[in-house]
Amino acid sequence: MIKFDNNGLIPAIVQHVRSGEVLMLGYMNEQSLAQTRETGLVTFWSRSRDELWQKGATSSNVLRLVEVRQDCDGDALLVLAEPEGPTCHTGSRSCFYRNVDDEAVQSSQPPSAVLAQLADLIERRRQEQTEGSYTVKLLKGGPERIGKKVGEEATEVVIGAMKGDADELAYETADLFYHTLVLLASQGVPPERVWAELARRYNK
Repeated sequence: MIKFDNNGLIPAIVQHVRSGEVLMLGYMNEQSLAQTRETGLVTFWSRSRDELWQKGATSSNVLRLVEVRQDCDGDALLVLAEPEGPTCHTGSRSCFYRNVDDEAVQSSQPPSAVLAQLADLIERRRQEQTEGSYTVKLLKGGPERIGKKVGEEATEVVIGAMKGDADELAYETADLFYHTLVLLASQGVPPERVWAELARRYNK
């Protein structure tokens, strides 16, 4: 059971549903939690203004709800969301961009989150048809052209491994990951389907 504090509030941590990046901390009351679940747009209770606050209502940088979870004690919430644009009012992806010495940090996300960011970028290129983009050229070439590049990069990965060259292997594997993500995008297959398949196999 969810436990609101004496002020009727509960802390809500927002996490990027795909990258795992922690985006922000806000507070919810019963009304804002209900509105979040009803509208699919993350809404908090503003303690300073004493009113409901839908994230992105003025900036358009909304948080689209995927799921709300409560912790083991029921006194904190985890909000899994899909952000549209930067979450922090400063323009940063996450509000947690400084360490305790007030120094900016390179990233507030797990290293593997770059795959989700890359998939997002490829999808934006596909939708916007960005002029001069290599990704757009690949997508226009269709599965035959993209598939050929995937095959070439896979061969380069094997060559790097046979050489025993760790730097080359990492470089070529990055190329393989990128071209595979482009191939998935061209077929309308989100990378989450691949992650789900890996999870299914792992959970066996």
